[in-house]
Amino acid sequence: MTGASQDEVSCTLDVISHSAAQTQRLGMRLGELLRGGELILLAGQLGTGKTTFTQGLAQGLGIAEVVSSPTFTLLKEYRGQPRGRGEEQATHSRGLALYHFDLYRLEHPEEILDLGFEDYFSNPAGVCVVEWADKAAALWSGEYLRIRLKLLSETKRALLFEAVGSYYCELLQQFQKNTYAALGN
Repeated sequence: MTGASQDEVSCTLDVISHSAAQTQRLGMRLGELLRGGELILLAGQLGTGKTTFTQGLAQGLGIAEVVSSPTFTLLKEYRGQPRGRGEEQATHSRGLALYHFDLYRLEHPEEILDLGFEDYFSNPAGVCVVEWADKAAALWSGEYLRIRLKLLSETKRALLFEAVGSYYCELLQQFQKNTYAALGN
């Protein structure tokens, strides 16, 4: 772990995905760990797997709907199914929502604020995933998990997970444990 500033903790994890199905499984593993209120920022060129990763994340949240990129609408909202036991289930009896943003067509980052989207970014009833997040880089000043996807070959992708903040570092550490435990089976 490295410190981004005196008060801010950050950490990273590099993962190679060898197929779209594996990229989706990585998203699913992360989605299974989310509690609500998370901000996941996705960066990468066209065709690197941002939407594929988000589809897996939705599966991990218990979302049965087909997830597609909201390129023309900027935001698509999906409702998850209840999950967990006891106290957690009572908190999320309706299931976590997925707020799926795509900023590809965004001209000015201020448009997000003008549209009132910032209210979604810390909503404890859901998880925000922002594709093309670099287009609004100035807006992401708090804690978040950024995932940079890079094309290595026709089927192979590099995913660099960058956690900013102690919660996201803990989340990334748990994701790493769960992912490698699953790969070992």
